[in-house]
Amino acid sequence: MVEDIEKLKEDLKIVLSDSRYNHSISVMNMCEALASKYNVNVKKAKLVGLMHDMAKDMTKEEKIQYVKNNNIECSLIEEKIVEILHGKIAADICKKRYQFDEEMCTAIKYHTTGKENMTLLEKILFIADKIDETRNYEGVEDLRELAFEDLDKAILKNIDDTLIINIQKNRLILEESIKTRNNLLLSSEKDKNM
Repeated sequence: MVEDIEKLKEDLKIVLSDSRYNHSISVMNMCEALASKYNVNVKKAKLVGLMHDMAKDMTKEEKIQYVKNNNIECSLIEEKIVEILHGKIAADICKKRYQFDEEMCTAIKYHTTGKENMTLLEKILFIADKIDETRNYEGVEDLRELAFEDLDKAILKNIDDTLIINIQKNRLILEESIKTRNNLLLSSEKDKNM
């Protein structure tokens, strides 16, 4: 596995805009802080935080072509919301080019939608992407604070807020986000009953 963060930063500078690069550095830093808080492998957390958006600045056509050329499954909704494919593409590149392990690639693959039964690393990347220091939206400070208190509650709040916005704007909603939400709610119910 490629672990040289400076080398990876150089690779990112080639494929990302300055603002996207700065976001990636900020997500890496947030992943590091959260990994330290929740006793997760800090090196892995930093690597996934850094590389999660490496395919974000590809054009729509480049994303479609990459998915076709690399036999990446995509749903009907993903075909309509091509931007969302950047996670799957980045995961594929990180696996092939940088030999990231399966958990790291899964974290990158689902960093926008979440998934059922997320590992701590997957949860950290998911929420770090939403609360890094480049993010400036109403409620982000509260969400940052919540992430350091309870990852699951922070993820639920983010998904709920995002669902409300998407419903109000009559946007498509990916099934993975609903499954993530339901899984977290069921897990919290299970914990209450123990």
